[in-house]
Amino acid sequence: MLDIKPPYLLFLGSEMQKEFLKTAYGLVEWRRNDCKGQMRLSADVPDLGLPDLDLEQAVRCGIRTLLVGTACIGGGFSADWIVIFARALEAGLDVAAGQHRLLNQDPLLRATAERTGRNLIDVRVPPKDLIVGTGKKRSGRRVLTVGTDCAVGKKYTALALTAELKRRGTKVDFRASGQTGILIAGRGVPIDAVVCDFTAGAAEMLSPPNSPGHWDVIEGQGSLFHPGYAGVSLGLLHGSQPDAIVVCHDAGRRHILGYPEFSLPTIDECIERNIGCAKLTNPGVRCVGVSINTSTLGGEERRGYLKNVSSRLGIPCVDPLKGGVGELADRIEMEFGS
Repeated sequence: MLDIKPPYLLFLGSEMQKEFLKTAYGLVEWRRNDCKGQMRLSADVPDLGLPDLDLEQAVRCGIRTLLVGTACIGGGFSADWIVIFARALEAGLDVAAGQHRLLNQDPLLRATAERTGRNLIDVRVPPKDLIVGTGKKRSGRRVLTVGTDCAVGKKYTALALTAELKRRGTKVDFRASGQTGILIAGRGVPIDAVVCDFTAGAAEMLSPPNSPGHWDVIEGQGSLFHPGYAGVSLGLLHGSQPDAIVVCHDAGRRHILGYPEFSLPTIDECIERNIGCAKLTNPGVRCVGVSINTSTLGGEERRGYLKNVSSRLGIPCVDPLKGGVGELADRIEMEFGS
């Protein structure tokens, strides 16, 4: 379990692209009561709807942790951010982050934390004693969210589906595999920080054997079509051994995020490739639905888009933010029993 003391001041830095602020957006959506302010280095940075606070104001408001809300490619910090984090420690705040570059590896931050008695919390640290994937069948049921790209709603869909199944009385757990999901759930395994030989094994540890009627809803990472992150997606897919997958997609996106020379695959291609790869460790895997971010579409266009995809594929197609994930839960219950 993570020990990050709320309430939080979400640090957004100078990040202009919403997709790279998904950690902050996820925390506001799922841990709203713990988020009491935002710190933006420019007025052009997207507004989360939280009060804009500096470090001194945050301390006076009772905030205890500066939490980095960015999730950029490569997961690093700029030099000016490090200075701000050191100032936060001096002001009496803990600092938490989920980047690949670890706070505790920075000499200035480590020395400042030791001197002030504050804490540096790194989320993207995998557990020790990981195993190589075994491929052995485990008891219990699993559904994994996969995607045509990064930042297309895999985490949100998994959280919403977990909540819906729980509401119906199903024994279910959300299994976080990325920094934002771990921050929301308070536990999990940062799959993309695991040495590649142990990725599938880490996914097996993330979703251990369970009772026959129990479901693990596993947060997907990356995409099999991503030129940089396909490897982590494949390892998670094999280690999860999903009985079901939900494909996530952004209706307004035309190319891989941050890679304009790579076109986005079709939903059909994504289903086919993920099912084909997943069959290595679970030959009975099925696609139970599609989850689509339709924020770029108008009302009628949205309804037509979802209906057309559903009719063509013969499975539910939903936008979790607009209509919930009840149809996905219905399909899981129909395919596997309630």
